[in-house]
Amino acid sequence: MHINTDEKAIDEVLTRGVEQIFADKNELKKLLMSGKQIKLYCGYDPTAPSLHIGNAISIKKLSEFQKLGHKVIFLVGDFTALIGDPTDKSAVRPKLTKEEIESNAKYYKEQASIFLDFEGENPAEIKYNSEWNDKLNFRDLIELSSNFTVQQMIQRDMFQKRIEEEKPIYLHEFLYPLAQAYDAVAMDVDLEIGGNDQMFNMMRGRDLQKIINKKDKSVLTLKILADDGGNKMGKSEGNAVFLDQTPENIYGAIMSWPDGFIANTYELMTNKPLEEIEEMRAQIKNDSVNPRDLKMQLAFDLVKIFHDEEKAKIAQEAFVEQFQKGGVPENLEVIKLQNKELVEVLVEIGFVNSKSEARRKIDEGAVQIDGEKTTDIGYRFEFKDGEKKTLKLGRKIIKVCQ
Repeated sequence: MHINTDEKAIDEVLTRGVEQIFADKNELKKLLMSGKQIKLYCGYDPTAPSLHIGNAISIKKLSEFQKLGHKVIFLVGDFTALIGDPTDKSAVRPKLTKEEIESNAKYYKEQASIFLDFEGENPAEIKYNSEWNDKLNFRDLIELSSNFTVQQMIQRDMFQKRIEEEKPIYLHEFLYPLAQAYDAVAMDVDLEIGGNDQMFNMMRGRDLQKIINKKDKSVLTLKILADDGGNKMGKSEGNAVFLDQTPENIYGAIMSWPDGFIANTYELMTNKPLEEIEEMRAQIKNDSVNPRDLKMQLAFDLVKIFHDEEKAKIAQEAFVEQFQKGGVPENLEVIKLQNKELVEVLVEIGFVNSKSEARRKIDEGAVQIDGEKTTDIGYRFEFKDGEKKTLKLGRKIIKVCQ
């Protein structure tokens, strides 16, 4: 297997979109330039039925290492999802059933294939952490737990905040970093990558790898997709763009982002030269360019990545027709409804992430059916033979039928 040791290529991988590298960036660079194939991974808990752009950032980074010739593991956290990651959460996560987790993960490999090659000379592997965690017994758990202190776990910001607010911290939440740490040991990896918000969990894996396997594990944290004011894009914030959304909905969702997302998204999600991105930042700052034009190009580029160029063109034409000419695009995707209650339909087609969000949007008058606002939370769809209705929420629009 050929390992690319070109210094410029390695510097790009270790710099673009990267927040921090532990313990030492130069040591990791030296390892990559040595010609040795390293093993690295990133984990994805199947807490939703689709991956989103935030996940795609780390998958793209995995693919950059794969292109250098290194062994990549796409880890599905089907066991850790049972616990629920407490990262950045002010309350305990709702527990998922094993059936819900399996259903959520059904298309993860297919979506990851947008970036990763699971075939060929150096195929990426897909693993599930239930493979080793299901085999641990209570004695094993006690042994693993003995490598960490309560003080280490409780120092996390979100736990300190809960203590101040007198909110409960459940014991199983302390076990999440331990379970994630054990993934690194079980797979005996050289490197783990993830969002900067995962640093605490990944560093525990570095600790455990050193204790059990007597081996250093590097940690590479990525910048979180956010605007210049630090406002994040993600599931918890309710503005995530999921990879299974239609091209039109992805395009429209990106057009609704604040302008501060533009340059940051280009850095994290594309191969556009960094010099051009910095020039773009300056242009937006000094008002020498219309951010809408840049955002339209960004929306086009991302739809092209997640679907293809032809669908990106159609999505862009639909957006222009709808919002710049005031019409309803002709090429809207038609979805057959499995449920007829508006609240459930909005969740089912991905317009919102929860029934509570759906109810709130309906109550606010943000939902339109055939161009008419509805504030009826109990609305049920009824169709005549062959009838199609246009459902719209913000810039998301689609046709539905029975």
